[in-house]
Formats: sequence, C-alpha cells, structure tokens
Amino acid sequence: MLLVYTHKITPRLKFTFKHICKRILGLDVKFTSKVEDFIAHDSLKMSYTKQPLSNELFVRSHHLLFEHGISDIDISVLQWENTKGFFPTGERSDLPFDIFAASFYLLSRYEEYLPHVKDDFGRFMAKESLAYKHRFLSQPVVDIWAYKLRDVLQERFPEFDFPNRSYKVQPVIDVPMAYYFRKKGLLRSIGGTLADIGRFRFKQLYQRYSVLMGFKRDPYDTFKWIVTKQKQCDSKFIVLFLIGDYSTYDKNISINKKDFVSLIKSMADYCHVGIKASYFALEDISVLKKEKLKMEAVINRDLQAVRHSFSKLNLPQSYRNLVELEIHRDYTMGYIDTLGFRAGTCTPFQFYDLDFEVQTPLQINPYHCLDFALLKYHSELDKREHLQKLIKEIKEVNGTFTPVFHNYTFSNIDRWNGFRSLFTLILDSANEG
Repeated sequence: MLLVYTHKITPRLKFTFKHICKRILGLDVKFTSKVEDFIAHDSLKMSYTKQPLSNELFVRSHHLLFEHGISDIDISVLQWENTKGFFPTGERSDLPFDIFAASFYLLSRYEEYLPHVKDDFGRFMAKESLAYKHRFLSQPVVDIWAYKLRDVLQERFPEFDFPNRSYKVQPVIDVPMAYYFRKKGLLRSIGGTLADIGRFRFKQLYQRYSVLMGFKRDPYDTFKWIVTKQKQCDSKFIVLFLIGDYSTYDKNISINKKDFVSLIKSMADYCHVGIKASYFALEDISVLKKEKLKMEAVINRDLQAVRHSFSKLNLPQSYRNLVELEIHRDYTMGYIDTLGFRAGTCTPFQFYDLDFEVQTPLQINPYHCLDFALLKYHSELDKREHLQKLIKEIKEVNGTFTPVFHNYTFSNIDRWNGFRSLFTLILDSANEG
C-alpha cells in the first residue's frame, strides 16, 4: 500500500490518486495529514504538498487539487522525455511535473467547462482541446505519467513487487439503424422509393426491392458476422441499439416490431447489450428513462451501458442524468473525427462532478477510435498504419483499447471497404505478444 502525506485531503486528491495508483498501477493508496503516521509507515510512501518533510519521495503540489469550482488556469505545456507535461514542480520534486493536478485537469474534462467553440451539433471538438493544440492527443499521457511515477517508486523502494496489468480490447458496436431497407414500414419504403427515383439512384432502387422481396440480405444486417467475430474473441463486445422514437436525428426501426426485439435478444445471448441514447434523450431525462425501461424489458436485466447519439455530451448534465438513472457505464467520451485520447487515458475512470466536487458511481469508458475518424485516411494501408500506432501507444502502458464501429461499417458499401479487416486487426492485437 502507498501512503500519501498531504496538508489537505480533498475529494479531487482522492479521485486522482485512486485513478493513477489503483486503476493504472494496481496499488492501494491511503492518505494522511499526520506526520507521525507517515514516519511510522514502513512501505511505499510519498509526500504531496508544498515542501518536503525531510528526504522522502516528494512531488510538489500544484494548487488545483485543493481548490473548489472552476477558474481559468494558465497552462504551459513542455516536453518531458518521450511525452509532454504541464504544471512544473521545481528542483526539489522527484517528478518535474505535478502529474496528479495535470491528470485531474484531463480526467475531469475541466477544459470542457470553460468557454469554447462548439460544432453544429453543440459538441466539444478535438481542435479546442489542450491535447490537440500541444500535440499530445495521440498519447495516453495520464497512463504514461503513472508509469513514470512507478519508475520513481521502484527506484526508491526496490524490494516492492508491483502488480502487472495486461493490454485489453473492448470493442463497441453502435447500431443507430439495424436495417437500411427492411422493417421500415410502408410509408418510409414508399418515401425511399420516390427519393431513389427522384435522384436517379436506380442501383439503390434495385437493391431496395431485392432486399424487400427477400432475394438479398439487407446491407446493414451484419449481425451474423459480428456474432462470428464475438465467438472468436475473449472480451465481450458492447452492442448499443438505438431504440428511441423516430425523429429528424434518429431513424431506426420501431422497438415495437417483433423482428427487432428478436434481433436484440439474440445479440444479448452473445454480447453485452446497451442503448445508444437518442438525440432528444440527451436533453430530457424522462426520454432517457423511457428508453432505459424499454431496453430492460427486452433483455430482462438492468441496463448497464449507454452511448449518446452523435457522440454528444452536455457536461455535467448528460452524466448526472446517467447517475440519477443508475446507468453505470458510458461510452461517449471520445472524438468523432480524430483518433486519440480525449481524457488523456486508456483506463476506464469515474465521472468527477466539478460543480458538486464529488466522485460519482458512473464509469466513463473513453473510446480512442471511431470508424468515421478512419475515413480521412484514404488508403487501407494508411488506415492500418494509424491504427497500429494507436495500438502501440496503448500496449506500452498495458491499457484498454476501446474502438467504436457501427453495424453498417461491416457492410459491402463502398465507403466501408476494408473495415472488416481493420476490426479484425484490432481484435487480433489482443492475442499478439
């Protein structure tokens, strides 16, 4: 167990140390403000305060973990060996940067509470982030910093045997539209037919009726392939179905259709099933609650996982709604157009509510690659290279790689050519040495 001496034990401090020490390094951690308790402890220990007590392992603290609320912080990002760091500590500190304050800044999404430019959907975009501006978005810096702390602790306490963790893959399959042509109802099928004719999409018109008459499989119906892949994989896929009402933004088939219910039930036999919360559920907790109850009625178990439509988050309200409805895992934390680490980590962490200064039971599972973000790389070779770079970064800290793909990504539609093999590449990365 690591004992940390500090002048003030705060919720921010506990939250950050527990993520770095317990979740990443596998170390139990306790805190004390009593010098005598600190001196008496005969295992791993460090002080985190303004001045060292004597010659113990010491990291000079920035004020961020001892504050309340949000303020505009002046941040200077500097090179630190193979990565970047901020909140420099000075000469006497055993680490050149306060990795705890810096980690809290990234994990709490502090910058997303500050004024920023949103996109047309009201999303926080990668270009607004500190990590993008200072070119460390492609690294899980919080995990890298944790391993630097581990190195310093190992040097000071060579007899201590640190636990090891292993690289994992946690695939997420998003299902905003289970079928492209099937089960849409008469009116939507007629509307689609007229649109195909009006836009001279005769190839699609032919495909539409080949599917509707049962001659061909629906292009979005890739679920047999997904189940086959799941059977070959140790970690359970998270499959998230949109079951919200039809709207401008959400166009899945109705949850009242028996075939759709059967599909969800059959996927739940092999994978973990959750919901892709509809666009309007983001703003209205009553809509979210209705969708939660509908899914629980289908799968006959408590809903555990959710992801918001369009990867949109309204912090902190989106996450407070999940906490209130006792939904315990979120998969929305990532960027739609850029590979990388929105929260600076490849380790799931708890949501910290900055307004209430409390760690909540909601586990945030940040994703690092959305299939759409790979489309900007034109060749399959280019896509593979960027994916492999990402995998390498996560493997170096034995983290969890969470990619988000859609059911239609595995279709034979031209723009998604080669994506089955990219998904397979990700799954295979968990079995490589």
